[in-house]
Amino acid sequence: MKKKIFHENETVELKRSTSELKEAIISIVAILNKNQKGALYFGVKNDGTIVGQDIGERTIREISKTIADNIEPKMYPKINKININGKTCVHVEFSGNNMPYYAYGRGYIRIGDENKQLSAQELESIILKKHKGKLRWDTEICEKATLEDISTVKVKSFLRTSGLTYDSLENALKKLRVYQDEKLLNTAVLLFGKKPQSFFPNAKLRCAVFGTTDTAYPIDMKDFEGDVFSLIEKAEDYILQNIHIGMRVEGLQRIDIPEIDKEAFERRSLMRSAIETTTNMTQSISRCSRTVLKFGVLVCCMVV
Repeated sequence: MKKKIFHENETVELKRSTSELKEAIISIVAILNKNQKGALYFGVKNDGTIVGQDIGERTIREISKTIADNIEPKMYPKINKININGKTCVHVEFSGNNMPYYAYGRGYIRIGDENKQLSAQELESIILKKHKGKLRWDTEICEKATLEDISTVKVKSFLRTSGLTYDSLENALKKLRVYQDEKLLNTAVLLFGKKPQSFFPNAKLRCAVFGTTDTAYPIDMKDFEGDVFSLIEKAEDYILQNIHIGMRVEGLQRIDIPEIDKEAFERRSLMRSAIETTTNMTQSISRCSRTVLKFGVLVCCMVV
């Protein structure tokens, strides 16, 4: 009786011989899309019976070439001739996390010990999952930035306001989840950078006053630079400087009455505008997030 020491599962595929190479390639793709690694054996029947595989001078090379020609994205498995219970077999070890993988132009996924062709919706789900982090500009790595570009004073101030403790700059940034794998995220530079515009030249605040609700005719316009928190403060100051102040007299006291009450625009509305702008820069185009106050007379926008 031939001894059975293998069985198929979600990460192992068994093939009697290389005559089933096409089906084997489909299995490799299905396993990668499900588990990102697996193993394939030629010379073992799918019930686990070891029968061996005739291996010529070109066998390993042909397996490698067929895999390279028919799997996208490219992956390069380890292919070795091995001996199992006195039988010569081929062991293929593979791994990859660049999903989805395709075999002969189609996507597959492993379900138990079977391969199922992926639907368009399932492929879309895999692609979205793969690019989940990349879809947000704020979670991307700022490649050229180092800890030297971050202001310790700004970080300490933010932590103090948030009721958090400071032990070191690196630990503080990790705690805030803006420092990963020894790299600063774009968020860290925009929030706490000494000179954020050195990395993002267009990350500026533009404030303008318009005489009417038509933004084609500005009366005044100014650009500001700095980190996001300072830009929010500058936006607030600009608004307060450019609204008319009336007055009323109560007894012997004069009470100033601003044209637009400070509570009407609230700092959180300015923060929302900045956040919406800086977290959605997924394309290399200019965008602006505007806070329009009282009939569109005043506009503040983050130009990015």
